[in-house]
Amino acid sequence: MTPVDPAEHLTTGLWRRGTGADADQVILRVLGPAGFATVTWGDLARRVRDVAAGLIASGVDRGDRVALMSSTRLEWTIADLAILAAGAISVPLYPSASLDQCRWILEDSGAVLAIVETPANAERVRDAANALSVPPRECLVIEQHGLDDLVARGAGFAGEVCRQVDTLRARDVATIAYTSGTTGTPKGCTLTHYNLLWTARQTDAHLPGLFGPHASTLLVLPLAHIFARIIQFGCLETGMVLDYARSFDTLPDDLTLSRPTLLLGVPRVFEKLLVAARAHATGLRRPIMDHALRVALTWSSADRRGPVLAFQHACADWIVYRKLRAALGGRVSYCISGGGALDPSVAHVLRGAGITILEGYGLTETSAPVTLNAPSANQIGTVGRPLPGVDIRVAPGGEVLVRGANVFRGYWHDDDATRAAFDAEGWFHTGDLGMLDADGYLRLTGRKKELIVTAYGKNVAPGPLEDRIRHLPIVADAMVVGDGRPFVSALVTLDADALARFAAAHGLAGRSAADLIDEPTVRAAVQDAIASANQTVSPVESIRRFRILPRGFSEDADELTPTLKLKRGVIAAHFRTEIDALYDDHQSDLDDVLRDGR
Repeated sequence: MTPVDPAEHLTTGLWRRGTGADADQVILRVLGPAGFATVTWGDLARRVRDVAAGLIASGVDRGDRVALMSSTRLEWTIADLAILAAGAISVPLYPSASLDQCRWILEDSGAVLAIVETPANAERVRDAANALSVPPRECLVIEQHGLDDLVARGAGFAGEVCRQVDTLRARDVATIAYTSGTTGTPKGCTLTHYNLLWTARQTDAHLPGLFGPHASTLLVLPLAHIFARIIQFGCLETGMVLDYARSFDTLPDDLTLSRPTLLLGVPRVFEKLLVAARAHATGLRRPIMDHALRVALTWSSADRRGPVLAFQHACADWIVYRKLRAALGGRVSYCISGGGALDPSVAHVLRGAGITILEGYGLTETSAPVTLNAPSANQIGTVGRPLPGVDIRVAPGGEVLVRGANVFRGYWHDDDATRAAFDAEGWFHTGDLGMLDADGYLRLTGRKKELIVTAYGKNVAPGPLEDRIRHLPIVADAMVVGDGRPFVSALVTLDADALARFAAAHGLAGRSAADLIDEPTVRAAVQDAIASANQTVSPVESIRRFRILPRGFSEDADELTPTLKLKRGVIAAHFRTEIDALYDDHQSDLDDVLRDGR
């Protein structure tokens, strides 16, 4: 276990390297059409100091909260570190956050100032602030030179930055990261400098050789997500070069330019890699690609590899796998997957192709990783062993409990939720269900809480969406689905009496309920209800597809509790075919290929 001194904080290493022998060493790179724009330790230290001085000059005091809404880019990191260097607390906001989410987070955190990326972001923040009792005093826009304005204001305040940095301590709060709760109201996880710095160091210790000045990564995940955030701090802690991807759309070109040694992603990123590879194999190349995928799956899964399999694997490597590795830049040997469950078949295929995925598990409340598979100890189908210094336990009911220096201090302004999250022995109750094998690997089996985690790692609280859909009189019930899937969908059941009245009012009297399910007027009404529900969440949390079921959920089928609450697991099992049909696209073809190879 790598310790953290109580006097250290998240910017300690920045000042040491930025003014020492490493000042001219490149630490960050920004990709562009013309290549790289590099940032050295010295450059970064100066920019962070100057922006921090501007924050102090703007009246940001120690412990104040500053909202930060931006896509992943260099300015996000500079602003984040500057907020910390000013002694303040950063409050990340997703650029896609809905108006209601912005309003709640700004109000709950009491943010005194906001830094946003675009004029559109600024408009949303200002609209949200109009309803607040104490709105942020100012909203600075990165694309309109907002950080440059701060630098200009901060002239003469560098000494104040030094004083703040000198008095920062590991116990001080660094960030309030909001995560969806089962009620749908975001809860602010209070994370200290110690939480994040300690977690970054234990991750490095758990994955020896993957981080450091010799290595690099390409970051495309949103920095408002704790997974990307801890990687940002891990790179700054170890000296690993961090490249910023321009967007998901430019990712193929960015990978070729960046040539990272380590790639990070949510499960859907890796699934899409195989889907895209197969989609590009047309004509006679399609059966060759499918055969290569099956060989990779067999190679990775096999206890013994005979000469025939070895020959097939060598041929597939020459024809297919080396091209797959080249698409990732040609230097990636390991990937880290988090934020959701990864299909073991995908992990096996990529490992068989020479790209090993290390799956892990963590939450915002635990500063991200709790467990991680390691290069020397990788069990596909599990989320690995605990990081050094982290203890996990499985309660009698199957819930995963965590204890360690990575665990958050509590929920901001929510003492009741904080007390409910911890037991008398200090164990944090994750709400996730799992089991530990004899070798200490954790295998997740489900969720005690109702949060859905999509394949992109986005947490979605289904309850509020379902409640809004039920406002439509003809809807009897609704269940939001999407756990481990690329997007959110919904199963909808109709109320027979209300449906009959609706039919009569719309000239459809006499039609059976079965006929009305596919009636455009009925579907349009349900679509309007779903559109209304989607207004309360961000686009990535919104319902993309729905299916009206031929019957309602019932107690007799064990789909409802006596108090008429949804038994989600039972319903999902009973309507598995209908749920699968909501996601029936080219991914299904890949699933068939992999299934044949199992």
